[in-house]
Parts: sequence; C-alpha cells; structure tokens
Amino acid sequence: MKADGPDVKTRILTAAKKLFARHGYEATTVRQICEEAGANIALISYHFGGKENVFAALFETALPHRRIEEAIAQPMADPAEAVRQIVAGVVAFQLSEPEMIAIMQQETMIDSPRRDLIRKHAFPVWRRLLQAIEEGRKQGIFSYGSKDHVLLSVLGAILFQNKIDHFGPLLDIADPAEYYERLTEELTAFVLRGLGYTGA
Repeated sequence: MKADGPDVKTRILTAAKKLFARHGYEATTVRQICEEAGANIALISYHFGGKENVFAALFETALPHRRIEEAIAQPMADPAEAVRQIVAGVVAFQLSEPEMIAIMQQETMIDSPRRDLIRKHAFPVWRRLLQAIEEGRKQGIFSYGSKDHVLLSVLGAILFQNKIDHFGPLLDIADPAEYYERLTEELTAFVLRGLGYTGA
C-alpha cells in the first residue's frame, strides 16, 4: 500500500475510525493510526494538524447523514411523521456507521473534552425531535407527562439498538439481518406509543 497518494486522507480517517471505536480516542496513538492506514506518520500533521483534528474530521465527513438531513427538514405540520423520519434517519445512520456510533457512545460515557464537538453534530437532530414531541402535544396527538422524561426515554430507546451483541444472552434474535430489517418499523411504533400517539 502506498504511503501517500490522493486517498491517504481517506485511509487515515478510516483507520482512525476503526481504532477509536475499538480502543477509544485516548488509547489510540497517531503511530497506530498511521500503521493501520499504511501512511507515513508525518502525514497526520500535514493533512490534519494532529489527532484532535482527525477526530473532528470524522464527524465532518460522517455527518450530517443524508437520511438525518431529510428528517430534520421534515415539515412540523405532522409531528408523528417527523418522529418517524427522525427514527428512520438515526437507525439508517446506526446501520451505516456503527463505528461512529461506538465512538459517540464512548465519548458520552466518559464525559470527554470532545463532548462539545459531539453535541454540535448530534444536538440538531435531538432538538428537532424535541420540537416534534412538543408540537405533537400542542396538536393533541401526543399525550405524555414530563417533556424531559419522555425525551430521555425516547433517546434511550433509539440509541441502544446497536447493542444486540452485548445484550445477546437476554435476547432471542436468531437472524440479526431480519431484526435490523424490522427495526425501524417496530422502534417507531414503540416510540409513538410511548408518546401517547392517538393517530393511526
């Protein structure tokens, strides 16, 4: 593999994403990233300026995900449909970028100094979800108690769908592919029931 070339930045980002997801940001060194990418160690400084900027570039390239962009643009006239599109967009992102999800979950759990970067990219989606939840109650199609409690419950339901390996002993999933195929439909129905959706 060439040490440099037009795709060296992509190779570095792919390697960093893999290693950050597997070992965490702090435990991953620049040397490890370059070895994984088959790139000269000086190229991270040349192309990115350091490991911190490699981390930031991962989010710039992975987000916003097309389906998530479409979900955020969904008209708020139909809050239930807005919720459906947000759930579908997030699930699509989880399935297409499992390593990014792992990185985001790790960084959130340790309350890292990179938290603000993650919020910058993730919060527009969650703010839109919150708007849909609030608008649905205003229109009388959602019925729930605490806005904060219901938002955190919905986020928990959405964000832990990629943990079937961890929770495997508790589950009865014979075919993960079939599980993920039905995930969006069943998760959306679960979330809407949790919001007290009164529509069809």
